[in-house]
Amino acid sequence: MSDIARAIAAYVSSRRPEEFAPAVRHETARALINFFACAIGASRHATVDAALAAVQPFAGPPQAPVFGRRERLDALNAALVNGTSSHVFDFDDTLLSCAVHPTGPVVAAQLALLGQRPQSGADFMLAFVLGVEVEAGIAEAIHAPHYAAGWHITGTVGVLGAAAACGRMLGLGPEKLAHALGIAATQARGLRAAFGSMCKPFHVGHAAQGGLLAALLAERGFTAGAEMLEGRRGFAEILGCGASLAEVPERLGQPFALLRNSYKPYACGVVLHPVIDGCLVLRESRISDPSQIARIALEVHPLVLELTGRKVPQTGLEAKFSVYHAAAVAFVRGAGNEEEFSDAAARDQATLALRARVSPEAVASLGKDEACVRVTVQDGSTSEHHVAHASGSIANPMSDAALVRKLGRLAAPALSSAAIDRLVALCRTLETVPAAAALNDAAAAAA
Repeated sequence: MSDIARAIAAYVSSRRPEEFAPAVRHETARALINFFACAIGASRHATVDAALAAVQPFAGPPQAPVFGRRERLDALNAALVNGTSSHVFDFDDTLLSCAVHPTGPVVAAQLALLGQRPQSGADFMLAFVLGVEVEAGIAEAIHAPHYAAGWHITGTVGVLGAAAACGRMLGLGPEKLAHALGIAATQARGLRAAFGSMCKPFHVGHAAQGGLLAALLAERGFTAGAEMLEGRRGFAEILGCGASLAEVPERLGQPFALLRNSYKPYACGVVLHPVIDGCLVLRESRISDPSQIARIALEVHPLVLELTGRKVPQTGLEAKFSVYHAAAVAFVRGAGNEEEFSDAAARDQATLALRARVSPEAVASLGKDEACVRVTVQDGSTSEHHVAHASGSIANPMSDAALVRKLGRLAAPALSSAAIDRLVALCRTLETVPAAAALNDAAAAAA
């Protein structure tokens, strides 16, 4: 295998839990709480129903739960469905440095593997941190040309993170881990054209499934090409548009990517969060009647219009990528939760009327988590609010309590309050939990 693949694999196979500072352990708990909130919360969505209906007739023995439901699937299909569910609401964590949603592909694969390969909580945590580290390191090396070319980076690098994490759980040595990365690299996929459809969350599920499969194949001696990651016609040349991975190994853990992770208070594309923040502030403080709004002028980062420029979204999934809808629904409903990005909300007449009065403008000098909202009402008076850093960003993070409330609200239709409390406790004490499979038990709906 190539030097870079070997170096990454050697890093993953040699790390020990005691190398993690308390802050990394803390962020692991936050990431897991947020993952379960998203995956359980979306477990009854039509996307998950369809995925289950498609795979159940062909599924193998029941090895892992579908979170928030009573069904159980074989490990590979459980990784697919749970990974998909974790991204349906677009409510998952985000590394703004590279636009990756890091936890879903990695932990969905790991949890699916637990039924056949038990792990202590400490070993599970170690594999998770390392999987995210590989995923983020490669993403940060390629993200600019890769994303511009139209690839959905969570799908394409998520499979590599999942393979690294599962390979570590399986105890693979550097040689087999390097092959697992190569097997994952040839499965990397996900098109930005899928945004606003069921295929976007499918990318996360497919990455989880593919990463798990890559590790299992490598364990059995299945091999990959020697230059799958960065050689001629390999991952970096084709999907990374020629980007170099040479510096990835030395940057792993310097510092850990989880310390740069952010969490969403709103169920939509992260670049919309400062817009929603600004609209909610003005609604609460100055504009009580949205019908009196004549115009909503927005100044936003250029990526907002590129990613979320849909003027007339027809479905809730499409509305998650509409700055017009996000601004309008924030004023009409006073929130930005999953209900505000449902099919019903996308077709609500009051929101439709206000969407037509939203005027966004790209301003290159603004940050990705920054926006200015200026509202003109019918009498001609204006109100303005500048958001320097959106809620949930690194500079303005969600609190631990807010993440727990998010889990409680999203999981309540599927789990008892006792089960939710148990899940929070397990996430927070994972390194002392004898069997990480307790996470699966707590996240599955009671039979």
